[in-house]
Amino acid sequence: METLLYSFFAGISTVLGAVIILVFGRPGPKLLSALLGFAGGVMLSLALFDLMPEALEQGSMLIAAVGFVLGAGIMHGLDRFIPHAHVSSNHQAAFENVPEATESRQEILRVGYLVFFGLALHNVPEGLAIGAGLEASPVLGLYIAIAIALHNVPEGIAAAGILRAGGLSKARVLLLTLIIGLMTPLGAGLGLIFFRISPLFIAIGMAFAAGAMVYIVSDELIPQSNKLNSHVSIGGFILGLMLVFIMTA
Repeated sequence: METLLYSFFAGISTVLGAVIILVFGRPGPKLLSALLGFAGGVMLSLALFDLMPEALEQGSMLIAAVGFVLGAGIMHGLDRFIPHAHVSSNHQAAFENVPEATESRQEILRVGYLVFFGLALHNVPEGLAIGAGLEASPVLGLYIAIAIALHNVPEGIAAAGILRAGGLSKARVLLLTLIIGLMTPLGAGLGLIFFRISPLFIAIGMAFAAGAMVYIVSDELIPQSNKLNSHVSIGGFILGLMLVFIMTA
């Protein structure tokens, strides 16, 4: 019960980030560039400083490598089945009530859904990590849950900002960020089943999420945020990277 409770409160902190961004309304092009860069920094930092080291610790180099490639490969396959579009194309129309806005908002929304999918994948092994910590010590499990809750807030800010810019209503943005958060207790529940079988399940899940997130960052977030505003993008990227690095240090 503690595992599910801790993971639930850690997961729904994503919604807090969404609430913060929704208060300020739909972001403009410069803010969108910062949010895309920020999301890229958050996701890359989590993948490199959190997920992959844990995957190596729980499994082996081979398990981590296979999981990473599998995660990136599935995201590549998903990307191929979704018509390729660029967030930076006609981005001004996304913030105006003109016919051209529809296409541009769809482009932004596509990236938002990719971010949503990547963060949802990431939150599954987070739940497993909380369960693993509680298996070792109740205090350790609580510390892991608090740390996860803290870095789920910027995740919610990043995801909600992009989804909102894509034209989704506030209610849908809140629903999607809630789903992202609820993947954490889902992961904890799966951990209760599989953790007793083998820690390799945790290792490959973490590496899989890392691979998916790195693909999204390199294929979508960094290129598109740079096209919108390279200097703002770099600032957002560094902020997201360092914020998660500090939180997980």
